[in-house]
Amino acid sequence: MSAVLRAALRRLRPPGCGGRPDALAAAALRPLGGGAGAQGRKETQSPSLGKDRADTVIIGGGCVGVSLAYHLAKAGLKDVVLLEKSELTAGSTWHAAGLTTYFHPGINLKKIHSYSIKLYEKLEEETGQAVGFHQPGSIRIASTPTRVDEFKYQMTRAGWHPTEQYLITPEKVQELFPLLNMDMVLAGLYNPGDGHIDPYSLTMALAAGARKYGAQLNYPVQVTNLNSRSDGTWEVETPLGTIRAKRIVNTAGFWAREIGKMIGLQHPLIPVHHQYVVTSTIPEVKALKTELPVIRDLEGSYYLRQERDGLLFGPYESEEKMKLQDSWVTNGVPPGFGKELFESDLDRIMEHIEAAMEMVPVLKNADIVNTIAGPITYSPDILPMVGPHQGVRNYWVAIGFGYGIIHAGGIGRYLSDWILEGEPPFDLIELDPNRYGKWTTTEYTAAKARESYGFNNIVGYPKEERFAGRPTERTSGLYDLLKSKCSMGFHAGWEQPHWFYKPGDETGYKPSFRRTNWFDPVGREYKQVMEKVGVIDLSPFGKFKVKGTDSVKLLDHLFANVVPKVGSTNISHMLTPRGKVYAELTVSQLYPGEFMLVTGSGSELHDLRWIEEEVTRGGYKVEIENMTDEMGVLGVAGPYARQILQKLTSEDLSDGSFKFLQSRHLKLSDIAVTAIRISYTGELGWELYHRKEDSVALYSAIMEAGQKEGIDNFGTYALNALRLEKGFRAWGAEMNCDTNPLEAGLDYFVKLNKPADFTGKRALKQIKEKGLKRRLVYLTLETDNVDPEGNESVWHNGKVIGNTTSGSFSYSGQQSLAFAYVPTELSKVGQKLEVELLGKNYPATVIQEPLVLTEPTRMRLQRRGESPKI
Repeated sequence: MSAVLRAALRRLRPPGCGGRPDALAAAALRPLGGGAGAQGRKETQSPSLGKDRADTVIIGGGCVGVSLAYHLAKAGLKDVVLLEKSELTAGSTWHAAGLTTYFHPGINLKKIHSYSIKLYEKLEEETGQAVGFHQPGSIRIASTPTRVDEFKYQMTRAGWHPTEQYLITPEKVQELFPLLNMDMVLAGLYNPGDGHIDPYSLTMALAAGARKYGAQLNYPVQVTNLNSRSDGTWEVETPLGTIRAKRIVNTAGFWAREIGKMIGLQHPLIPVHHQYVVTSTIPEVKALKTELPVIRDLEGSYYLRQERDGLLFGPYESEEKMKLQDSWVTNGVPPGFGKELFESDLDRIMEHIEAAMEMVPVLKNADIVNTIAGPITYSPDILPMVGPHQGVRNYWVAIGFGYGIIHAGGIGRYLSDWILEGEPPFDLIELDPNRYGKWTTTEYTAAKARESYGFNNIVGYPKEERFAGRPTERTSGLYDLLKSKCSMGFHAGWEQPHWFYKPGDETGYKPSFRRTNWFDPVGREYKQVMEKVGVIDLSPFGKFKVKGTDSVKLLDHLFANVVPKVGSTNISHMLTPRGKVYAELTVSQLYPGEFMLVTGSGSELHDLRWIEEEVTRGGYKVEIENMTDEMGVLGVAGPYARQILQKLTSEDLSDGSFKFLQSRHLKLSDIAVTAIRISYTGELGWELYHRKEDSVALYSAIMEAGQKEGIDNFGTYALNALRLEKGFRAWGAEMNCDTNPLEAGLDYFVKLNKPADFTGKRALKQIKEKGLKRRLVYLTLETDNVDPEGNESVWHNGKVIGNTTSGSFSYSGQQSLAFAYVPTELSKVGQKLEVELLGKNYPATVIQEPLVLTEPTRMRLQRRGESPKI
């Protein structure tokens, strides 16, 4: 390290910054002004409840809770009450760096970010409260070729969204931020309109708006207990009395765990220490005529922005160096903690300080004004938990915000719309609080929070896997048998094989934006299923039993398809009142009035909550049992599937006796299974549901019986390629709460003429009458070493006109294949389009689906004497 750098680091270390890093700061830091915290400002208010009944009680007065109060009240909801234990912004809001950005690597959260920024732009005019909003733009810096690939990958994912985003040259980066060391810059990802806002002023403006529209904000009022009543309402107890509420919303920040514990929930949240530093005036910054854009140096893992005439920068340390406040998880948050900070620890972030000085050399001669070390709350996967909670009526959450300032506006609107309309306004499944379950232990939460914090700025590859905290207690019966033979993927706590190894394969997780080590092995597994027979572990499926006198009536109302007869199975969809696809399930009537419902692993509790809510609303007499963890599932598929399984049972498995989409209880090698003749591969196959403890014995018996036929394993990557070739849709990709079943091509599964008035029926009829504006199409692509995966921009005549939903390489057609939504007028077979992949537009053609006919269809054509295509 140079002498200049050492001297600069001494200047950056304020007096007394050593000592115990986990101790609370002894005294409040002085106010920064203009956007970096507001610890010098305090709003006082006399504690009062004012009323003993409310429609909605919001617990927590940070920016997220206050935003929800503002949006509910503005939308016209009466009796909105917010309770805050100390004062507004206490906790994490007041000390936040206040960054705002249109960018998000995911798809759905871009909408949240966009709404927040648009709201913040007009909030001061609406409320009369200054918000200190600066919008100089932001630049993410690429200093490696892989980062440039990542930026190209993100450009195609942003192209079909309305917000501006540009891949810019080093010359343009330097023009926008002239203080950078350009030796390190290969490209920039630029978002105009990004910037930063004063979190305190933002919250006070939202509070002023909430009061203006009739919401009541009470503080200091601590919630001491929560009691659920038999009618679904809540009693919210405080030292000032009790409020009866129709619903409660937990927006309590790092106190959210304490609120959850009051009703027996263990929310998987943990506070992490985040530090940022603020410099004094820097002459080179002061001399600038316009404010510098925010930069994010991804290799250095820090953000940096202008703060008055100086700079503010905040790093994200590695998982080994970052610090959790795990004592708060075991012992609770200290009762008086509100607007306090932790003691800073610059040693922990030293390598990032050095990186910042290399990238922005003027920092070497800067003096520090403040070091802020405060708690922010992390969920295991860094994303917040937003929405109603399964298993507890009328309990909603908006918790776990690592980036609460940019999320506050959009989440307030999103939750408000959901509460008022009875369905989510758009798909945001990645924030569903029900993505976690009993498997999400404190140890798992801590391990994942460490990883997520440390991975804040790592390269975001397709098919990303993260390995901390794995495996959880939620492993299938085959995990120990298969774990050394394959590359495992993580699905809602489960480990599930993605692809299997053979001698000579390059094993392990090798992420890439292009075809990588799994490409050829997946082709091998594809061929195995198409030509012989394969076995796949499908145990992560969500599995529910529904029975009772009203079971048929319930399912007839929930699903757009007809209720299957006893011994039969169908694919059914739960729709929202607006006619969107809330869920897709396989429904089997095993006995009269007794059903098994099967859904994807990622939507287990998401779907269960919706069903339970309908049961309560309609007063249906049914019992629902979640069998997910107790039941294993094996899929057996391929031309020899029947031949092999027939060796293990006396039951007749012939096509005439056990037809496609039939279900039956039988024994395979003396092991009881519920067999359904269905396969997501589209080939001859069965799904075999059994006790989890029988998985190894069942698997072993099947593998032994199939030796002569050359039986082998296959994983979910091959399954995806197989289902795409058959034209099978996937929930969460081709269909979700943003799509209706008609534009998704699900007409066959929607029975608009059935007598039951199923949820969404009325809306769907109106959609059909008005006509569709877009349709899902099936595309082949002429690519090279890259394949679509979904969410890429689709182009026509130099304009983005749609987006892909999923894609893969077709091992049958030897070309790329994708589903995409495009305007109806561009949806005809033969239409020429382009799909953007890694900065290049590849030719694409709309083709007749499917590329490969399903096995039942091929058999039907053969019986007619026609020649089926494969």
